[in-house]
Amino acid sequence: MSVDGPIRLLIVDDHPVVRDGLHGMFDGDPGFVVVGAAADGAEALAVAAATGPDVVLMDLRMPGMDGATATRRLTRAHPTVRVLVLTTYDTDVDVLPAIQAGATGYLLKDAPRNELVRAVRAAARGESVLSPTVAARLMGRLREPGHEAPSQRELEVLTLVAQGLANREIAARLFVSEATVKTHLLHLYAKLGVNDRAAAVATAYDRGLLTPGGR
Repeated sequence: MSVDGPIRLLIVDDHPVVRDGLHGMFDGDPGFVVVGAAADGAEALAVAAATGPDVVLMDLRMPGMDGATATRRLTRAHPTVRVLVLTTYDTDVDVLPAIQAGATGYLLKDAPRNELVRAVRAAARGESVLSPTVAARLMGRLREPGHEAPSQRELEVLTLVAQGLANREIAARLFVSEATVKTHLLHLYAKLGVNDRAAAVATAYDRGLLTPGGR
């Protein structure tokens, strides 16, 4: 998905200071317009329905409806909206449900401003992004006994990424949803220990998971 004009952003966080800080950060950039803010998941769904954001910055631990539940409902109701988790927590119990719920990416609140801005722009394009610390944590978890290497379908997705296809094109080629493609990519990032699609392709070639002219 490409966004014409400024990226429309919805900020969801139960702390007013965080909401105000993020609002000030993005509203001063001509590439963004903050269309709304919400203090919990239920309010986020209502504001999103009323404002039509391109990207939602979603906190996870909030009173009432949590961020993972809101993400799942939001991505089902509005498939073109991208949800970028922005939270303090990087534990498995937080990261995995958010990714499984359909989040496009997962960043920590201590991310530098330029990293956050890049991540929002990537999310608006439908690209997946993981905080380096989150990628490292998932990689460590997936390297524990019992965890598998990239699956056949994940490698099919990566092969198409290497051919230059966008997530939407990959979804059409494989007859799956775009959210499913994003989930496969996030799992690949964790398994390969990388943070973006270019690094995933390069690492897969280095490890022999992909070969020039085929897989």
